[in-house]
Amino acid sequence: MSEVIIRPYHADDYLQVQAFWERNGLGEAERGDKALIVAKTLAAGGHLLVMTTASGVIMGSAWLTNDKRRTYLHHFGIDKPYRHKGYATRLLKACLELAVKDGYQIKVEVHRSNSISLHLFRKAGFEYLGDYEVHIARDINKL
Repeated sequence: MSEVIIRPYHADDYLQVQAFWERNGLGEAERGDKALIVAKTLAAGGHLLVMTTASGVIMGSAWLTNDKRRTYLHHFGIDKPYRHKGYATRLLKACLELAVKDGYQIKVEVHRSNSISLHLFRKAGFEYLGDYEVHIARDINKL
């Protein structure tokens, strides 16, 4: 495994992080993942970890937000050229350490067809929550 750095996000990372999210299917305009939203979640006690190569290229991310009851892990991923090399396990370990430090339960939503991620999270101790359907109203102006 090559040398990588896992560190907190800095505001000047935003454009590179956004490009990483778009490249890896983790962020789209309708999700509202703007720099201001990232800043607000961090100010509210959330975390955004970036995994970089030794030269500073962002190759992974994990965004943890919370509602002061539960931590939500999302935008978790490793860039395609770096997958299947153990980096996701290292990034998840860093996330779990933050969740334990914050003292909240941790929840992640994984698409049922994403067998690699499902295996990663189950191996780390996550359990299937049940037959819940997840719904969202992205455009609140239509409510």
